[in-house]
Amino acid sequence: MFRQVNKLATLNRLPTCSQNLYFYRNYSTGCGKVSGIFNFEEKSVSPSSTLPDLNINNININNSNSLNNTINDNKKNILSLSKDDLIKECQELHMTPFNANQIWNWVYNKNKMSIDSFSNISLEKRNALKEKFYIDFGTISKDSLSVDGTRKFLLEFKGGDKVECVFIPEANRGTLCVSSQVGCTFSCSFCHTGTQKLVRNLTSDEIVAQVLATRMILGDTQPNKKRLLTHIVFMGQGEPLYNYRNVSKAIQKLTDGNGISLGKSKITLSTSGVVPLIDKLSKDHPGVGLAISLHASNDKTRDELVPCNKQWNIEELMNSCIQYSKTNRDRITIEYVMLKDVNDSIEDAYKLAQLIKPFPSFVNLIPFNQWPGTKYVCSSNNAIHRFSDVLQKQGIKVTIRQPRGRDILAACGTLKSDSVKKPKTVPPPL
Repeated sequence: MFRQVNKLATLNRLPTCSQNLYFYRNYSTGCGKVSGIFNFEEKSVSPSSTLPDLNINNININNSNSLNNTINDNKKNILSLSKDDLIKECQELHMTPFNANQIWNWVYNKNKMSIDSFSNISLEKRNALKEKFYIDFGTISKDSLSVDGTRKFLLEFKGGDKVECVFIPEANRGTLCVSSQVGCTFSCSFCHTGTQKLVRNLTSDEIVAQVLATRMILGDTQPNKKRLLTHIVFMGQGEPLYNYRNVSKAIQKLTDGNGISLGKSKITLSTSGVVPLIDKLSKDHPGVGLAISLHASNDKTRDELVPCNKQWNIEELMNSCIQYSKTNRDRITIEYVMLKDVNDSIEDAYKLAQLIKPFPSFVNLIPFNQWPGTKYVCSSNNAIHRFSDVLQKQGIKVTIRQPRGRDILAACGTLKSDSVKKPKTVPPPL
């Protein structure tokens, strides 16, 4: 038995101290499966009502929200097509480029997941589309809510691989931290994701699906209303530049004016320092923000924290940043995790200032977020502020990141899914 649910979720603004946080209120039942757009398979579970007060423990919503239509291996997911590919496919169905743009707008701008909802396309053409295509945003198999309003989604794709993405609401903006790989190419010693070996690169449609699925769950699907999700950072699982081709395609879709239509300045890509591709990023996507996961002021420490430093050391990375800044006006974000007795000395702060003075930048100091099994400890508040003071006296702009989602392992450096690389099967000899 199915019933229609008008919205999966709504967001309430609850004032806390000096800002408003968006908090999730679930009006559906605690478990079930969403197929198509809002078809909800009812279970014998009483519906939840309102959220508790701000001192609540984190909430895990373990229902599986399948944000897809019936998948047929003989059909193509519309999300897998570039706009040019979609135009060609439409022409094969005797449809015009104008029709292709209509479809693109329905999927990416209006977040529609059912071809039947393309109301400005004739029934005959919709039926032809359904014979060849489906729309799949993946399945949200877990939805966790932090006491600070941060939400973490575990998104599962066809084949069973899973990644996490995190929505961070603030008073005047909402940022989605997206993943680019299942696991990670690099095994940065301070990062929880680094303990998960690389399974595979995400496709461009799987990267974009994180945005579309989040908007669907948030009810952020009305293009004529102020959007809740306004910024995207490639700071989730994986090294984006080691999946450059798919990340680049995803950025093209995210910034398309007839679709998701995010300004390039609203997108930031964070890299551990894949030097050869930093220049390519600046040429292919000028205006997209660049963040460098530096985390150390000398090669000896960085070799331990960020293994790719052994291939592209700090000098090469800083030279790459200098070249990048010649064609991009925006400051480069220097990310620096604060680890007690590892990289938080006054000497480290002076060395860091000298490294980054040659190009426009600002430093984002990140209090280390604990995760199970880590050997590191976060620097004290006093040590972090001393470090910040040294940088500021050297003329460096500094921010100290406010940890978000710590209680649900959604904070910086704590994302990890349980996907593992499947061994290749060898057919038995004949």
